[in-house]
Amino acid sequence: MRILLLCSSFNGLTQRAWLELRRAGHDVSVELALSERVMLEAAELAKPDLVICPFLKEKVPARLWQTQRTIIIHPGPPGDRGPSSLDWAIADAEPEWGVTALQAVEEMDAGPIWGYRMFPMPAEPPRKSALYNGPVAEAAVELVLEVAAKAADPAFMPTPLDPRRPEVVGRLRPAMRHADRDVSWAAPTETVLRRVRAADGAPGGRATLCGLAVRVFDVYRGPAVAGEPGAVVGRREGAVLVCTGDGTVWVGHLRLDEPGAVKLPAAAVLGDLVAGVEEAAGYSEITYDRSEGVGVVSFDFYNGAMSTDQCRRLAAALRYAVAQDTRVLVVRGGETFSNGIHLNVIEAARHPEMEAWMNINAINQVCREVLWCTGQLVVVSVGGNAGAGGVMMGLGGDRVIMRAGVVLNPHYRTMGLFGSELWTYALPRRVGAERAARLTQEALPIGAVDAVEVGLADKVVAGTRPEFERTVLEYAERLAVDPNYERLLAAKRAAREVDERRKPLDAYRVEELAEMSRDMFDDRCGFRAAREGFVLKRKAEATPEHLAVHRELSGASNASNARPSHM
Repeated sequence: MRILLLCSSFNGLTQRAWLELRRAGHDVSVELALSERVMLEAAELAKPDLVICPFLKEKVPARLWQTQRTIIIHPGPPGDRGPSSLDWAIADAEPEWGVTALQAVEEMDAGPIWGYRMFPMPAEPPRKSALYNGPVAEAAVELVLEVAAKAADPAFMPTPLDPRRPEVVGRLRPAMRHADRDVSWAAPTETVLRRVRAADGAPGGRATLCGLAVRVFDVYRGPAVAGEPGAVVGRREGAVLVCTGDGTVWVGHLRLDEPGAVKLPAAAVLGDLVAGVEEAAGYSEITYDRSEGVGVVSFDFYNGAMSTDQCRRLAAALRYAVAQDTRVLVVRGGETFSNGIHLNVIEAARHPEMEAWMNINAINQVCREVLWCTGQLVVVSVGGNAGAGGVMMGLGGDRVIMRAGVVLNPHYRTMGLFGSELWTYALPRRVGAERAARLTQEALPIGAVDAVEVGLADKVVAGTRPEFERTVLEYAERLAVDPNYERLLAAKRAAREVDERRKPLDAYRVEELAEMSRDMFDDRCGFRAAREGFVLKRKAEATPEHLAVHRELSGASNASNARPSHM
């Protein structure tokens, strides 16, 4: 079928829907819902059999849903309505939640139901972003495929919303107000965690800390430390330890509650106000563990962004791991594997271009440590989405294992950068020069299964994140005792030596940095504007150019950026 995806942004969920529908054989178009006119024009040009809205904040125009079957993917169980569904689900400690596919009608979220999925909520309050990118996304993608299948059946009729039906467990909820976001440090730790995580990553919990009005993000339980609620009693790796009514919480990120402020590591926002606070234990973005001849370096950076300091610490951890007497090294990312350099820290720096330059050099060192590990076999564990330099960083492993549902964006072009992270060596080595050029120039996402098919990854593993990580570790342990281990390691060393003689890694690095210097300091491709737009969450003015370019490559009409992309 011809399917039009209308979305507020081409985010991870929309990308997954696009990828899965294409794999199912559908002709899929994408359009950003920038205005009622744009949405109507998109439908007129695409002439779809079905319109699906996997992530849409705007109301669907009446003229669209009255003439086209338009299905909304709503992040709530049947009957749930309102714009703050996930926020309320976390704040109210709902034991179960769901996702519903419903047909657009005049009243938002009140149309006939095409399908739904339910899932248990974790006992520990989840971050809203983790809930959205995890079980919500899984359920939503299943529903998108189900909706497409049902739309092809002329006998299918959706079920009218009837509150008397047992599956209709939701209700109309209002949009969360500012007061619903307020965080009192005197409240119990559980309350603080739930209030902040219901607003993470936007708009954040609202609080006062060290006399500053701030938005709070990225919180974790801390140790039992005496102190007045709201007092900062420790700091570590950019996070600060704050006393609550019955304990402490680690606060990873803050944003001043004022227009134009940037979300940053908490200690950077508080600055001199916490300069005299002592270092405290119990919080670490990077860990090292050993198991049966396997060393595991785990890192979990908020939203996958890697600052200069974080890259330097990760490179040091990798050097330590490489020096240990293990046979296999597992490099394991977090909720988001990595998205490369930290654009927020760069934007907030006194000299953004210089900070960007230091950041790219620091992440290059991380990539070099992975590629130059010739004393062990390296398994890269990609359990979350990755983009730009984060994708390239993972390609240095001997085995790249991805969790099912992961989406990669192996390109830099949309940020106005040539890219570094030794990608000009690592990417063609895996996929060939022609495909490497296509991946980086088309600037389109690629799913886990497709990544294996083209050589970006070696294996896809299904299951929850703990199941995935356990499977990867078991694989690494088997690899460590494999009878062919010494032969595999010798072949790896020989290949690295041949490649180094042909062209040293430093030569790739220097060539890439020569291009990056022009992008960062001369701003030849719009890095400054792209960075500012990303950091300050500026609304797009048109459907992104790289999608429009792909429309033309796919044989569609020569459409402007504001027209639907037939992909």
